[in-house]
Amino acid sequence: MTATHTRPAHTAKQQWATGLTAFAAVMLFLVGLLDIFRGIMAIAEDDIFVTTRDYVFEFDLTGWGWVHLALGAVAVIVSIGLLQTATWARVAGVAIAGLVIIANFLSLPYYPVWSVVMITMSGFIIWALCVVRRDNLFELSEERPAYEERPQHRV
Repeated sequence: MTATHTRPAHTAKQQWATGLTAFAAVMLFLVGLLDIFRGIMAIAEDDIFVTTRDYVFEFDLTGWGWVHLALGAVAVIVSIGLLQTATWARVAGVAIAGLVIIANFLSLPYYPVWSVVMITMSGFIIWALCVVRRDNLFELSEERPAYEERPQHRV
């Protein structure tokens, strides 16, 4: 009697969970990259940014650029962790996407269309990371965790 180890086929739920995590990782990477570019433009005090009078939230452009640069860098790092399906990356991804939503809400009067696009992308990231249960998730490298493999005995 020999024991063979075979991997069971992916279920539809597991494929959706893996796909949503990959979606969230790629979207968070894009959001982070765009925030990095936005931060660099603000730090360089580029003429792309406009000023709005009589707005409740008034920030220094250079300080605002550092905020976006830091959020973008952390978002890119977390997106790499999401590709490895790390639990810490899911939690951090939701937190970073939430902070990106807040930062873009504060810049809504300056760039309304761009801010709404970034808020929407971040909302999809939060949704994708929160809807997936951990037990339905496989690593994106197509390898099952060792605790889920069950030996099948042949007679």
